[in-house]
Amino acid sequence: MPFKSKAQRRKFAELLVKGEITEEAYERWNQETGKAKLPEYAHPKTRRKAKAKKKPKARRRPTSKAKARSGSQAKPTGKSNRKR
Repeated sequence: MPFKSKAQRRKFAELLVKGEITEEAYERWNQETGKAKLPEYAHPKTRRKAKAKKKPKARRRPTSKAKARSGSQAKPTGKSNRKR
């Protein structure tokens, strides 16, 4: 199986020096690759998209309950409008 990138070739050379693979295995891969021009890395790293900055939420002004009720809503009378 041929090398897919220069980085892979360097890694196998490192493993050969450490003695983790045989010289025959390295040479077999190297011969199958031949003089092919290899990319530096097999798959370039993908860049992450920048996260959009969150806009600060508008703060609500605190209102009292009396002000909130006095608007368009009717005040409760305490009696139920249900039929009995």
